[in-house]
Amino acid sequence: MKIIYADNNATTMPAPEVVDAMLPFFTEMWANPSSMHTFGGQVSKYIEKARASVATLVGASSAEIVFTSCGTESDNTAIRSALATSGGKRHLVTSSVEHPAVLNLAKHLEKEGVEVTSLGVDSEGRLDLASLENSLRPDTFLVSIMWANNETGVVFPIDQIAEICAQRKISLHVDAVQAAGKLSLDMRKTPITYLSISGHKLHSSKGAGALYVRKGTPFSPWLLGGHQERGRRGGTENVASLVGFGTASELALLNMQENAARIASLRDRLERKILDSIPYSFVHGGKTVRLPNTSNIGFEGVEGEAILLMLNECGICASSGSACASGSLDPSHVMMAMGIPFTRAHGSIRFSLSRYNTEDEIDFIAEKLPAVIRTLRELSPIKAGAAY
Repeated sequence: MKIIYADNNATTMPAPEVVDAMLPFFTEMWANPSSMHTFGGQVSKYIEKARASVATLVGASSAEIVFTSCGTESDNTAIRSALATSGGKRHLVTSSVEHPAVLNLAKHLEKEGVEVTSLGVDSEGRLDLASLENSLRPDTFLVSIMWANNETGVVFPIDQIAEICAQRKISLHVDAVQAAGKLSLDMRKTPITYLSISGHKLHSSKGAGALYVRKGTPFSPWLLGGHQERGRRGGTENVASLVGFGTASELALLNMQENAARIASLRDRLERKILDSIPYSFVHGGKTVRLPNTSNIGFEGVEGEAILLMLNECGICASSGSACASGSLDPSHVMMAMGIPFTRAHGSIRFSLSRYNTEDEIDFIAEKLPAVIRTLRELSPIKAGAAY
């Protein structure tokens, strides 16, 4: 059975070019890049080449890029560093729809005496900038807001948020894990203090992430150890994954706008077919700016997990929310924050596409899904439309 993969916000297929770039670091150039001998020094040059490629992807200098293991580590490092260098400030501002890497750390920090303001969103997942501005205080050490939501694809106005924070001289951390490689990011034009990205979200392998730290920003490392990353992150480097990350960053910049337009057309095609063929289906965040690849659709009166199981039997891979929150039967915290009715939020499915998806795959999903929803609604005690 052919696998149709529409879960690219969870992870992406490593590009063939990325795999080719990584292979020599398993078989030929496997030395420790921190070693003093020529063999190790030869390997370290490839890390710096990858660093330059990642820096170019986000419009930064190589010296501003700290390699990490993933987006979660980057998020945690940024927030913890901002707190450690805040001079005693203990107020954090974030949003109610952030990734668990930010939300769960915020909850943990609350237990340590940090005061957290969690900003709400409207029914389309949009953030109120006035609410953000009113939440800022003299003791605010950081604002942490994602660039694009991993479940709905809704894009926040980061340029405006950055200007608000800059005017108040408050540091800004942006989780750009979903945005990198899909949207144009330029730290030279946007006054962001910290930016988190992850390689496996843009067709590299798992195990490599990066944290942009604006030049001149005080920094307190989270992982203490050796001198790696100029003392900013201890631990022997995952060379193969970092090299792949660099290659993936270079590929992402090639024809980014053209790829985004084609992927957005596939997303729109899928949504039109689903809404036309399945009554009581709703696109969440569809009335605002979204990532070109992401579609979150709610189906009234059915359970998302059941939909996923039946789609899986057809070879279709999708998601009911964040991969980091899978296993929970509760509706997504993002859907709840948006005020989506429970009977629809519980039946929400995320389709996230990539440049490797095709029209035939979109049409196959649209062909199989109506029968899945019809079958599940016949079995459900909650009837579609009951809330309307």
